[in-house]
Amino acid sequence: MLDAQRHDAILELRLARPPVNALDPTLVRMLKDTILEAPATGARAIVLSGSPGVFSAGLDVPALLALERAAMQDFWRDFIGLLGAIGRCPVPVVAALTGHSPAGGAVLSIFCDYRVMARSTDAAKPFRIGLNEVQVGLSVPPSIQFALRRLLGTHRAERLMVAGAMVDAETALRIGLVDELAEVASVVPQAMAWCRQHLALPPEAMAETRRIARADLHEMLGRAMAEPAEDFMARWFSAESQGVLQALVAKLKTRG
Repeated sequence: MLDAQRHDAILELRLARPPVNALDPTLVRMLKDTILEAPATGARAIVLSGSPGVFSAGLDVPALLALERAAMQDFWRDFIGLLGAIGRCPVPVVAALTGHSPAGGAVLSIFCDYRVMARSTDAAKPFRIGLNEVQVGLSVPPSIQFALRRLLGTHRAERLMVAGAMVDAETALRIGLVDELAEVASVVPQAMAWCRQHLALPPEAMAETRRIARADLHEMLGRAMAEPAEDFMARWFSAESQGVLQALVAKLKTRG
């Protein structure tokens, strides 16, 4: 479900939940706990990676729809905790986006320090990334909106989120949603290279400058993790969201 590999001082955490690395309660909790513990084990940087062709397809909707309200609330608190673990991590975290990264996959990446995304070899089938929550009947929570505005600017972030837009890798690079493109096999090595460049800098100066630069993100995440989950729960269990999500699951079953 989660493969951890050490590359000297860099810890690679590879999502390994076939077929699309969907985020269920177990994987989210495991990923959150591992990131929180990593600095104490000597990790000076973290790389989040996926499988060739897909980083993560986002939340495991079929699994989550089966949860009662209390269990779903626990999951959401863990998910916000995972975003906090990434965004407030004392060491750099890089997203190695090895393929498609919709919804929750994109969400994880926008809280990282840097994003390297795969470039598809088939121009007719580009890899895509984006917050497509609106298309599946969900609104984008305030904490996630904050992170995307911080990355892209207010107007561009608004347009993408309200439309639930997915963009190809080339467009993502042009608008700043990702920082670098690479062939699939080179995504993780280039993410590692970025980490090594930063770890070669004077460590105290780099860490303190990074902490100051990310202070707004730290503060927002601290508030988000302390807030009750009622707003999200109301949206998740609304008639509109449940109807659209149930229809999506039914469509996926017919494809399978």
